[in-house]
Amino acid sequence: MINHFLGTNYPLVAFVGILAAFAVTCILLSKLSKFLPRDLGREFAHDGKLSAGKPRGAGIIFILVFAGATILFAPISVETVIYLILVVIEMFTGYFDDSAKVPWGEYKKGLLDLLVAAATAVTYLFFNSNVITIASLGIQIAIPLPLYGILIMILVWASINVTNCADGVDGLSGTLTIVTLTSIYIVDRMMGISEEFSFVILLFVVCILGYLWYNATPSFLMMGDAGSRAMGIFISIAVLKTGMPLLFIPAACMLILDGGLGLMKVFLLRFLKIHIFKNTRMPLHDFVRKDKGWSNTQTVFRFVIIQIVIAVAMIYMVAM
Repeated sequence: MINHFLGTNYPLVAFVGILAAFAVTCILLSKLSKFLPRDLGREFAHDGKLSAGKPRGAGIIFILVFAGATILFAPISVETVIYLILVVIEMFTGYFDDSAKVPWGEYKKGLLDLLVAAATAVTYLFFNSNVITIASLGIQIAIPLPLYGILIMILVWASINVTNCADGVDGLSGTLTIVTLTSIYIVDRMMGISEEFSFVILLFVVCILGYLWYNATPSFLMMGDAGSRAMGIFISIAVLKTGMPLLFIPAACMLILDGGLGLMKVFLLRFLKIHIFKNTRMPLHDFVRKDKGWSNTQTVFRFVIIQIVIAVAMIYMVAM
């Protein structure tokens, strides 16, 4: 919005916008955290009871700051506004669950995620091509619209839920999301794809950094589902805007492994009575802490290091 009034001074607007988004996130988290619901401790998570009493649902603050900063400082299109609305909707579904006395059921949240995923697919296909690029092969494929719509819904739903499941160690899901989004941003800039949306990615990243200022070990607040679910849908939108949706796999590899393997284990056991990873605690961040003796700091650093290595390889692959 502001850039429309300043024209050629947009780089300065972007600079101010990034600093403002970070500063406002930090200030509001500091001032408003006392009004957030309190965590009751996660009964089945390793050291989950240590979280009891901490402010929970901080995602409602940094996601709303992100949405406001995007409207003020980023080039705005109808498509971007719809995406913002969907991210905020997903944030509110998480926040209402965070603040509920009785947690929402898995099926209720799954249905809401499916509706948001469908809206994301319709929006993307209305404004963008159904042609995808496979970076490793250097080829482009046109996917029939109905099929692509279904695949987008699967991508969005999966991204929301693996990111949500990976939220269990101070700073882990937020830092992994930053690495994922930064690698997508680099691909955007290298390939000249969705240049306007790439700045929106940066605004999202700095808002997460503002949150991590208070969530680093030992944390005194948590993002809750309000943050993790919003991060998940935004990752899916960011990777879709590259025109290379398969990049989701390397760009979010550690989120997929950490959260996704647990989802697969539960799904196969509940619906097909197949018990995989029988002797492996899920999510993986609980396995390495409980069974391998990793500290929280070691877990975050090692997961992030692996994701950075994969991201570097992905960027090189795309550039070739």
